[in-house]
Amino acid sequence: MHHSLESKLHYLQSFQAVELSPNHETELPLHAIRKEAVEKFSSLPFPTTKDEEWRYTNISPLLAKSFKPADSIPEIPEKFLDEYLFDTGNFITLVFVNGYFAKEFSNIENLPDGIIIETISEAIKNHPELVLEGFSKTASEENIFTALNTALSDHGTFLYVAKNKSIEKPIQILYINEADNIAVSPRNLFFVNENADVKIIETYTGFGEQTYFTNQVSEFIVKESARVEHVRIQDEQSNAYHVSTLYAEIDKAGNFSSYNINFGGQFVRNNVQAKFNGELAECRLNGLYVTEGNQFIDNHTAIDHAQPNCLSNELYKGILDDTSRAVFNGKVFVREDAQKTNAYQQNKNILLSNEALVNTKPQLEIFADDVKCSHGATVGQLDKEQLFYLKARGINEAEAKAILIYAFASDVVHAISITEVRDHLEALLAKKLLEEK
Repeated sequence: MHHSLESKLHYLQSFQAVELSPNHETELPLHAIRKEAVEKFSSLPFPTTKDEEWRYTNISPLLAKSFKPADSIPEIPEKFLDEYLFDTGNFITLVFVNGYFAKEFSNIENLPDGIIIETISEAIKNHPELVLEGFSKTASEENIFTALNTALSDHGTFLYVAKNKSIEKPIQILYINEADNIAVSPRNLFFVNENADVKIIETYTGFGEQTYFTNQVSEFIVKESARVEHVRIQDEQSNAYHVSTLYAEIDKAGNFSSYNINFGGQFVRNNVQAKFNGELAECRLNGLYVTEGNQFIDNHTAIDHAQPNCLSNELYKGILDDTSRAVFNGKVFVREDAQKTNAYQQNKNILLSNEALVNTKPQLEIFADDVKCSHGATVGQLDKEQLFYLKARGINEAEAKAILIYAFASDVVHAISITEVRDHLEALLAKKLLEEK
């Protein structure tokens, strides 16, 4: 409890410092939402392993740290950016360093018609009515980390795509941290109107051996017949703490695809929540986590079939080595009136060492009778027969293992439609497997 209290006081002091800073505009409508979030944050307890949703996830190492908001932007070597940025000619680009928008590395000029893309802090001044239409409407302040993010969210990305607009260029958002003991709270709001189409890639990373905390929230509002493809690459430093929460609301005939790729971080918790608000909508949740050393990665997903005739398809895969641990908890709710629901959920894991551990719990809660639903989880080791087959053809053991692991993992990313992103992820995967296995 001591750490929790200390952490709370610390964060609330941070909030007051932000609110009282000269450039902070307390009369803006967002201030009231932030203030409410602070009250919520103050009243909520930090979760413990006694909470069902956190049973396998002990956050005391995170609470024992003393993080503070960053107050400066360091120099970033171009070479480092090249490693993480896709061709800025083909992508709309936003770069944030230690939570702050880095204009010199970004490219949001000459945007196509029908799209607004700005930092959240700019958007609340320029388009308050658009921001307030979506901000904190889907995100649940019952989650203490979401409440904390809302309280401190001054940085992040606002995207608004007008009706019937198809945005050809994908949008890439890069969040880089480079400072010790900082906490950053990126907040993204993606508003995609009727029959619009957009692709978004977010990357979270850092450099150096610093210990820092990213507490991130993204809200997606997917209107009727809109199509959204979202790729999230978490490649934080090995000492980093990372909590992310994604909320998506999908209207009639909307289509939302999420690819949640995790390579980095010391302690990682991802919450992904999708809700159908209209019929004939589709949602794909794909995830991949590759862990080593003593990494810990927890993916909690929930899909709410609140309407009939919707389809959800979920595939999460894990590759664990050394003494690393992973948690997968996937819930699918099918409500009473949600007839003709199709829901498929799979979690598959490969353990590369005897000390690696995964706790997996796919769940279906079905209150309708005319549905097609299936779920399953597997935990195993590499197929010895396949390994033998490759070795018999002159491939050495390390490479044979890498080939099998690569084949296991790559079907999570092969449905990504942006070739450059798919190729980048496949190369990252191959590099990681060949270097370390």
